[in-house]
Amino acid sequence: MNIYTKFLRLELFTRRVFLMCNRRTVKNIPKYAPAQFYIDNVLPRIKEKKIMSLKPFVDRLGYDNVPPEINRLRCRVNYHALKFLPEIEQMSDLLVSRMRNRTGSPNPYMALHLRFEKGMVGLSFCDFVGTREEKARMAEYRQKEWPRRYKNGTHLWQLALQKRKEGRCPLEPGEVAVILRAMGYPKETQIYVASGQVYGGQNRMAPLRNMFPNLGFTLPVSLLIYGSIKAVYLFRPVNDHYKTFKQVTKEELASKEELAAFRKHVTSLAALDFLVCLKSDVFVMTHGGNFAKLIIGARRYVGHRQKSIKPDKGLMSKSFGDPYMGWANFVEDVVITHQTRTGLPEETFPNYDLWENPLTPCMCKA
Repeated sequence: MNIYTKFLRLELFTRRVFLMCNRRTVKNIPKYAPAQFYIDNVLPRIKEKKIMSLKPFVDRLGYDNVPPEINRLRCRVNYHALKFLPEIEQMSDLLVSRMRNRTGSPNPYMALHLRFEKGMVGLSFCDFVGTREEKARMAEYRQKEWPRRYKNGTHLWQLALQKRKEGRCPLEPGEVAVILRAMGYPKETQIYVASGQVYGGQNRMAPLRNMFPNLGFTLPVSLLIYGSIKAVYLFRPVNDHYKTFKQVTKEELASKEELAAFRKHVTSLAALDFLVCLKSDVFVMTHGGNFAKLIIGARRYVGHRQKSIKPDKGLMSKSFGDPYMGWANFVEDVVITHQTRTGLPEETFPNYDLWENPLTPCMCKA
């Protein structure tokens, strides 16, 4: 490295330190604030300090009655101006390359954003398959974390049933597996998993890993499940004759040394998951959230050339709850229901989340 290069790097570092030390913070921004709020309260400070920190940041600017030029600017910023750090981009490209070549020859892969962590399960206040002990522990957890919503707990059963009918409950790993198989994805499908620690651990993941071995799991080889839909996703391993498959996550595709620099910041690890999901051939979301919405929106923005599956959880809950529905009828329901839920443009309406569907109000050719 010559002296000139060292000088440039030092100057760049000095500028970054100066900007970060002299930035202003605007706090308590109201959710879905109108554009005028930013023009009056944020713009003057940006002109003064050149850099601004907004707290909180997510979902602050409203969607309805926003001037078209500001919505177009949103897209320019979100899909063009904002960039990940070069080292994050490079590492994600490496993970994608390794994912596509896991079998020794180029292969497409699916990315699954599995939202079934303990916090998500608790916050949903939905009822899930489990033992009495598990349900009692979850009730204690909810009472501790959300006492105002929990109250005395007597109203929660009806609330859980209503939320499931309305499609507001996270999909269980086993339910995801059954839906994907009904869509026609074979067991050889290469699946990258973007998820936190799944509530219920290995037992909860067993049905998904049983039906998709290239996801990775530890499962009794002899217990392959056929028959009714419920028999598949209620399955739990009951003996200890196990065959081990490798789970496909960033930790499996990269060494500890390669990921060490990214572990210093949780957001860096999330950024790697985001980019690997973004570049997948098929992306599957299992619940709401900004992570999945931004991926689906970005894929739509570049021309919706890649499939993004958003399961209809409300209709699926009816099918899962029908004890008389056979596999053939279930497959037909799944295929018909999801013909228009693969990341194609959707009609927008007031207060529509344009990050998930940027096409009508936001996309521009300039």
